[in-house]
Amino acid sequence: MALRFVGIDPNTDLEHCPTVWADVEARELVLQGWKGSPELRAACEASSPAKGTIPDNEEVIRIPARMVPMIREACDAVERSAVQ
Repeated sequence: MALRFVGIDPNTDLEHCPTVWADVEARELVLQGWKGSPELRAACEASSPAKGTIPDNEEVIRIPARMVPMIREACDAVERSAVQ
């Protein structure tokens, strides 16, 4: 696994904060965020085209909009790894 650290939410402490990585080998984004509430999870399930429950091995997380530039950077890193 080749994780490339991209960034931490600048408005939180360095111990408990949303974080973004790019796994350039797997070509995936890795996100750490605040766990969604049961109400958020239910709303996501209700609005999903699949109309099913979220599997136990998946989770709904929240990432603040101020982290969009970091997510874009991680997307770019993953896309570049596909070209190399």
